[in-house]
Amino acid sequence: MLTSGTKLGPYEIRSPLGAGGMGEVYRARDTRLDRIVAIKVLPAPQAGDPDRLRRFETEARAIAALNHPNILAVHDIGTHDGSPYLVSECLEGQTLRQELSGGALPLRRAVEYGRDIAEGLAAAHDKGIIHRDLKPENIFITRDGRVKILDFGLAKLAQPSNQGTTAEGAPTSAGVVLGTVGYMSPEQVKGEPADARSDIFSLGTILYEMLSGHRAFRRDTSAETMTAILKEEPPELTLSGKPISPATERIVRRCLEKKPLLRFQSARDLAFNLEGVSGISTTSGATSAALPLTVTPQQKFKLFPILAGVLALVLIAGASWLLARRTAPPASPTYHQLTFDRGLVYAARFAPNGRTIYYSASWNGQPVQIYSTMPDGPESRPLNLVNSTLFAVSPSDLAISVGCTDRYIGNCVGTLAQAPTGGGTPREIASDVLAADWTSDFKEMAFTQQVAGKYRVEFPRGKTIYEAGHPLEYLRISPDARAVAFLELWALDGDGGSVVVVDRNGKELLRNRSFLSIEGLAWSPSGKEVWVGATRNEGGADTVWGLGLNGKERIVLRLPGMLRLHDVAPDGRILLSHENWRTELQYRGAKDSQERNLSWLDQALLSDLSADGSLIAFDDWGEASGVSDLAYVRKADGSPATKLGPYYAPVLSPDDQFVLTQDASHSGGMPGLLLVPTGTGDVQKVDTDGVGGWAGFMPDGKTIYSLRRDGLSWKISLQDLPSGSPRFVTPPISPSGGGHIENHIVSPDGKWIFAHDLSGQCTLYPVTGGTPRAVPDCKADDIWIRWSADGKSGYVYQDEKTSAPVFRIDITSGKRDLVWTLTPGDPAGITSIYRVRMSADGKTYAYSYLRELSDLFLVEGVR
Repeated sequence: MLTSGTKLGPYEIRSPLGAGGMGEVYRARDTRLDRIVAIKVLPAPQAGDPDRLRRFETEARAIAALNHPNILAVHDIGTHDGSPYLVSECLEGQTLRQELSGGALPLRRAVEYGRDIAEGLAAAHDKGIIHRDLKPENIFITRDGRVKILDFGLAKLAQPSNQGTTAEGAPTSAGVVLGTVGYMSPEQVKGEPADARSDIFSLGTILYEMLSGHRAFRRDTSAETMTAILKEEPPELTLSGKPISPATERIVRRCLEKKPLLRFQSARDLAFNLEGVSGISTTSGATSAALPLTVTPQQKFKLFPILAGVLALVLIAGASWLLARRTAPPASPTYHQLTFDRGLVYAARFAPNGRTIYYSASWNGQPVQIYSTMPDGPESRPLNLVNSTLFAVSPSDLAISVGCTDRYIGNCVGTLAQAPTGGGTPREIASDVLAADWTSDFKEMAFTQQVAGKYRVEFPRGKTIYEAGHPLEYLRISPDARAVAFLELWALDGDGGSVVVVDRNGKELLRNRSFLSIEGLAWSPSGKEVWVGATRNEGGADTVWGLGLNGKERIVLRLPGMLRLHDVAPDGRILLSHENWRTELQYRGAKDSQERNLSWLDQALLSDLSADGSLIAFDDWGEASGVSDLAYVRKADGSPATKLGPYYAPVLSPDDQFVLTQDASHSGGMPGLLLVPTGTGDVQKVDTDGVGGWAGFMPDGKTIYSLRRDGLSWKISLQDLPSGSPRFVTPPISPSGGGHIENHIVSPDGKWIFAHDLSGQCTLYPVTGGTPRAVPDCKADDIWIRWSADGKSGYVYQDEKTSAPVFRIDITSGKRDLVWTLTPGDPAGITSIYRVRMSADGKTYAYSYLRELSDLFLVEGVR
């Protein structure tokens, strides 16, 4: 037993929390981040038991592979005096077993708990991890009602064979019974291999107990309990006297089927069914008004006397209206709000029947998934297509992006797949797809795809009709199937670019370069125009423009604020979303007990952090900055920011005397590089041609590197200051981290440059030429932060949208250690954590996150 004050690396033991067969659990303080954590320790005598050690390591690996709000989050692992330990979030609340001590739970709460457990299991099963010991003791309910699944000590990694392989690859012997009597599945009782459906049976026993207040299978002895699991059925839930619906009874009975084939085949299916009986809808209501309007219940009561007066006025004005209708102007468009949750709408499409609307959204910090709704209905229905966004809809199928990775504010790249409109297993078609659409007869498909650092349009599938070095988004096929329209971005990261229309042979029919921000496009009902949500100023789209193939332009619709155009129906109805985007900047110094917000205006995007952590460089690109990005530097003590000018992506020089930045006043094409003093001095122009992404300083401050185009490929070049010629030092690479390379990619000795090759492999390129070196255990989705001060390690992070784990990787061995997990307090609408920066000593960090909130509207009466 560890005593208070004992140090386990950076963790200081405070008090014991409990003990069991899988170790001792303590409350502790993380002295680096000044936070309370829970530490599970396997004492040295137990660590000598190979079986217990294996199970402890299994739990560490299983939880580390998972990131879900309904699963306990792991922060770190380590060893102390021969005893391995696991560091996780410290939960406040009680176990489900403790909550059940008072008897059955209220019906609504029981179903909600069951749904949350099923969603957590679905995330584990997606990673191939089977829990195998689900029971009320391993379910924790936090004080604010959140459900957390605990104790993956018996977790098993699912294999395609039936050999019962455990998470670390050791086989489970046939006939060995693992689990807790009373909550085991029949196959576990018989010592047979267990898969995801075994966890579903265990969850069924928990559901039964929450609803009835009694265990589903409880006899006087373990042997009798096991026999009951194999041969008997628990009493009907309706006999408990609770008002349990037949639908709920059927769900529980299906979980408790003796044969796995008769149960729910996935935890996600179970979660979907529980959602249906929970009485909770993800979205509700539909309003109609000249402008978007929200009315509270209290306001409704205040409206009653007003409505009475309005009715009288209507009767009096009726005759006048009849006389004036011939000369009245056209009616204003009406707006019907379709969604009300907090989060981002990725895409929305009309179904061919004209009534059903499909959309993909990420609500309340949950993964993006696909929903269906109808304008005259109060609910949206999830289709059980999680981590997927929508491309197009046919009468029978959805074209979706599976596993989409965000590129920029809801635009993502993933695997193109087809799935039934009612939900079901997707059939994969092509990888690395950015946009897709069907012809109006649904016989052909067009899509844009990233291949070896280039982007191309295929129409029909297999025929390339357009290729570019810039991302191609928002592809739509004309109603007559003779042309495709799409957005060609100016840069790898952003929403400005050209609207391009080409015919089936690749002949260019239209190219419009006049918009600095484009948020969606679709063909007009006639097919003679491309309607584009765009603006000629910075700050997001506020107008729907009609671009005629004859070169003429007109304003179709204009709204205050930001909008995104999703779809146009043949009858002229429009699907658009009202957008509210905000970027925040968080900072934590070595002596800070918690993060501090160092945002300045409304879109503060971190760009760099000085080596000692005392100075940040950022740009602000929102409404407050006007028509151009503005670059700033700001001391970390919170003193006012210093405006440098209309620049963006400012990177600090090694001595903090200058920033290398890009000219935000350029009008299309590639921006120029500038050296801007952080104090007194003159701005110096470095280069005006060919730089398309990030740029930074070499360690000596006399040379810069930049991402530069070589034909259709991207390479890193070096250039001596002030007027040297750029020279390439890498072969073609794959820009990462949202379409750029990061700063601090050059080793402290100036000999190596970090980048991802075209396959996504983390690679070190020698500056003076030679053979590149792969970084072991570095992943394609690792985003570089900086080199360690000694040059032996590198810091990387993974953008998991609402959180970002930070790792330290040994450059030679590939040893990987979790340093922090960055998690903003409110996850709703957060779609990216990016620009993570650290000081040279690794003790100070800063980062930005993007919060994107959308409300989806059906617009009628647009001409």
